[in-house]
Amino acid sequence: MTDLLTTLASGDINLLTGLLWLIIATGLSVVGGAIGGILLAGEELGYKFAATIGGLFAPAGVIPAMVLGLLLLNFCPKF
Repeated sequence: MTDLLTTLASGDINLLTGLLWLIIATGLSVVGGAIGGILLAGEELGYKFAATIGGLFAPAGVIPAMVLGLLLLNFCPKF
């Protein structure tokens, strides 16, 4: 556990930290998508349905972007 926290604090990207960042980003995108769904279509579709749809569609854009970003950070030289 301390190795994981050390690598996260130092900014090293390996398989474990990359997966952890991907899980964190996916969770935050689900919450953000649910909030956005409620704000955009809550009254028209119902708040629960709008939150469900927003929470399901938000990670569709975040997961590929996070994977691409982590790959680019992994292969770029450290400054």
